[in-house]
Amino acid sequence: MFKQKSVVFAVLLSALLVALVATAVGAAPNRQAEVKLSLDQDAFGPTQAVIVHVTISNPGNSAVKVLKWFTPAEDVEEALFKVTRDGQPVAYIGAIYKRPAAAAADYVTLKPGASLSRDVDISAYYDFSVSGNYSISYDVSAWNLYSEKANGWFNAAMSSEKVDFYAEGRAAKTPENPVPSAVSGTTSFNKCTTAQQTTGTSARAQASTYAADALAYLNSNKQGARYTTWFGVYSSSRYTTVKTHFNAISSAMDTAPVTLDCSCRKKYYAYVYPTQPYTIYLCSVFWTAPLKGTDSQAGTLIHEMSHFNVVAKTDDYVYGQSGAKSLAISNPDNAINNADNHEYFAENTPSLP
Repeated sequence: MFKQKSVVFAVLLSALLVALVATAVGAAPNRQAEVKLSLDQDAFGPTQAVIVHVTISNPGNSAVKVLKWFTPAEDVEEALFKVTRDGQPVAYIGAIYKRPAAAAADYVTLKPGASLSRDVDISAYYDFSVSGNYSISYDVSAWNLYSEKANGWFNAAMSSEKVDFYAEGRAAKTPENPVPSAVSGTTSFNKCTTAQQTTGTSARAQASTYAADALAYLNSNKQGARYTTWFGVYSSSRYTTVKTHFNAISSAMDTAPVTLDCSCRKKYYAYVYPTQPYTIYLCSVFWTAPLKGTDSQAGTLIHEMSHFNVVAKTDDYVYGQSGAKSLAISNPDNAINNADNHEYFAENTPSLP
């Protein structure tokens, strides 16, 4: 998952964000964007790609801006779809990103009557290892966006009606970097320069320090401003969850065989595949971030480490400090499972007691 500043989200936008409301056929006429899915067949063999045709259209009378992250405009970079097999949720196995705030280039504009169409091999992003009756719908309604101009929150509720089909199971994807049988705590590198290796090593060392400090705070059972700012009002169950997360994060930072991959050129911080520990892909923004402090290199590693299913299995409900603070107030249950909230708690910048 990219340090999706993640993944399902509040983003402090530097440009106007237009709320996207996609509804089913027959909904009220004031919708601003509509999503439709279709398939060319209703059954797929074990070697066939499950291609879903996605069309996002603007049936309104004015142009709308669509944040590319929540569309397959360039690639599927989030769990954009709700997938079930025989009524049970199917896991998303794609990447999760940490990103900076959205810029103008991160939007696509749909003029009145215009549409954006893409074909998506859904079997490349979700677990289709088991045969069964599948249902797919487009669903980014859980993500929140922040608009400076609107000075408040609104939902990016793009969704679609579901499509049903049968698919035979296919071999599960093999992790690019399988976890060694013995955890050594080493840091290995892929496609990294000597300078990048030095930076990555320093970032992991600082991340280890951050994680240990966060865990010490939690082990002392403190319930001060540092905790409530990032995780909301105290409850014993939520506090225990956060402590469990940082136990796992600290242990992984200290002992896991981490691979830092420097091949990413996207203007993001980093990303990981949650089912493929402990490989972290470092992107272009990572190299310009400070070693420590807010949105730091060390904090990015905390963020990404928390995404791994074997660590804390966090998500990206919101990005950025403003979004993370608001989430802690409005929905502490989500805050304790949001990667950025873990990062900012660990960075503790500015310092809170």
